[in-house]
Amino acid sequence: MLSLGTEAGIELYLRTLQIFFFLLCRKMEKRAILFSLKWLTTLHFLLLPIATAQTKGTTVTILSIDGGGIRGIIPGTVLAFLESKLQELDGPNARVADYFDVIAGTSTGGLVATMITAPDKDNRPIFAARNITSFYLEHGPKIFPDSVFVSKVTNLIGGPKYDGKYLRSLVEGLLGNLTIIQTLTNVVIPTFDLKRLQPVVFTTKDGKSNVSKNALLSDVCLGTSAAPTFLPPHYFEIKDSNRSIRTFDLIDGGVAANNPTLMAMTHISKEILMNNFDLVDMQPLDSNRMLVLSLGTGIAQLEEKYNAKDAANWGLLAWVYNNGATPLIDAFGDASSDMVDIHVSTVFQSLQNEQNYLRIQEDKLAGDASSLDISTIKNLQSLVQIGDSLLKKPVSRVNLETGKPEAVPGEGTNEEALVRFAKFLSEEKKFRSS
Repeated sequence: MLSLGTEAGIELYLRTLQIFFFLLCRKMEKRAILFSLKWLTTLHFLLLPIATAQTKGTTVTILSIDGGGIRGIIPGTVLAFLESKLQELDGPNARVADYFDVIAGTSTGGLVATMITAPDKDNRPIFAARNITSFYLEHGPKIFPDSVFVSKVTNLIGGPKYDGKYLRSLVEGLLGNLTIIQTLTNVVIPTFDLKRLQPVVFTTKDGKSNVSKNALLSDVCLGTSAAPTFLPPHYFEIKDSNRSIRTFDLIDGGVAANNPTLMAMTHISKEILMNNFDLVDMQPLDSNRMLVLSLGTGIAQLEEKYNAKDAANWGLLAWVYNNGATPLIDAFGDASSDMVDIHVSTVFQSLQNEQNYLRIQEDKLAGDASSLDISTIKNLQSLVQIGDSLLKKPVSRVNLETGKPEAVPGEGTNEEALVRFAKFLSEEKKFRSS
């Protein structure tokens, strides 16, 4: 019998995995995707020994937070509500990090993921979810200060819009010498290495197995949030076990995965393949045993602020900076987030367990609220209100044909869905502790 340790076994498994994602990207018909996914699972049973695990559990739990600059206020508001419901069930000391196996975050989402998983002196998260919004309200205007005319001209000619000094001082002061292996649950934070032109994904698991990936959390945060044209790239070095130096030249993780949900799911699959996952008898891409909460930072999809007629006259400069907006960055970021949502939705819907995947996203941002960096008091308060209003909106799910989210009859509001999530998370945690 083939085993994963053989070259033939690995090749067969990876070829099937490639076919599965090819079908997703091509939007092939449902039965073809379903057949591919079932064959992939069957292969896993044939090729792999049962993983040795130390934790019993019925479901792997995933939290994912998109990138979006100052709009991190929106998922912060959602997380505050979720944590409050967990506290109603399990007491005032309950924190989001206690309930998720993996927390993934890109750019501002990476900052949030770190805030709720980095330990304080009592080995509890340095931030409760309810404090995320106040963090942005206090520090946002200093990270993204109002730009005077000279700064705007400098940004167009050379250099980022902001020098990043305040953000660096803030992050390093909060996180000190904490490294990624010290997070209170597993984190997945994507960045992009400008020198190597390839994604670099920092994870708690990788940090524990490879000293050259055990970066300071402050370096990871500064790397994943270094949005091109807004903040400078972040450089740092790590010595490996042989005292060799590995260098990192990082820019915003949104270049690789602005929505890191799929990255979190594939990270889990990789750990399972390596017999390194914590839950008993978990299989790759087993969406029946995955509970995924994916939080967006809002998009201006319905505002339609760009069009082909205007764009036909844009040169290089106008694509990068146009009337205070950044068309190229907006297009790449929103396209990345939406494609991941479509892919993940296809996985869950193809196996009729779509209720295991909850995507909460505001698609009606307009004006200043859709920017990455406008940090006026008026806009910050507007973002808080948008987050609160989002909780009252009906649960939506992407239509696989149109790519647009549609309200789901019978599933209530996002607030009601999060109450159900909190109940399940609480029950799962108690089950594991029993």
